[in-house]
Amino acid sequence: MEYLLQGFLQGFTLLFSGNPETYSAIWTTVYASTLSMACSLLIGVPLGFLLGYNKFPGKKVVRTIVDTLLSFPTVVIGLVVYAFLTRHGPLGGTGLLFTIPGMAIGQTLLGLPIIIAMTANAVEGLDSRLPMTLLTLGANATQMMWATVLEARFSIMLAAMAAYGRIVSEVGISMMVGGNIKWHTRTITTAIALETGKGEFAVGIALGMVLLTVALLVNIGAAGLKRKAVK
Repeated sequence: MEYLLQGFLQGFTLLFSGNPETYSAIWTTVYASTLSMACSLLIGVPLGFLLGYNKFPGKKVVRTIVDTLLSFPTVVIGLVVYAFLTRHGPLGGTGLLFTIPGMAIGQTLLGLPIIIAMTANAVEGLDSRLPMTLLTLGANATQMMWATVLEARFSIMLAAMAAYGRIVSEVGISMMVGGNIKWHTRTITTAIALETGKGEFAVGIALGMVLLTVALLVNIGAAGLKRKAVK
């Protein structure tokens, strides 16, 4: 018990003393997750709208694939992205392997199914009279999309928070594609795994507290959005 207490005290000291190694991992996590979330939303929201709004042959198959990808192991995504970005891969010339943008590609693939599936569910759950009302008012295709997205904004924000929660806590993609390079691509999760394995329990505790704080804020925000979406 004393060992754990000492680890927590040292962890607080590292956080509040501005330990550069600790904050380097935090900054890398924020940078990579923000970049991947921006890409996930830009791609996922339109695709989710199209999936939820339109009826087409094979829609059930597409929905099944998207739902299956929700539980896709992060280490497999990391393996696929690594294979594409490695020197002998199709995108080896881009130089994205072991970089933050390279990590963001993998994390975008992780977040996309969540955004697409939850956006499609939100669109399908809207009042069925909404499209007819918009058409009556003379809305074109783009205006209909934005009006529908605006109507489902709370559910889409909830999807974004769910995706962010999974992205910020993943390990496999960051480890395989980022390489866990100190001062460069080491994230909170990979730093916790490495430092704890080295016996640096205090660093793991400090970064763990940051991750728990992020998880708490995401859950509080998600609960608030659920209440607003129900109203």
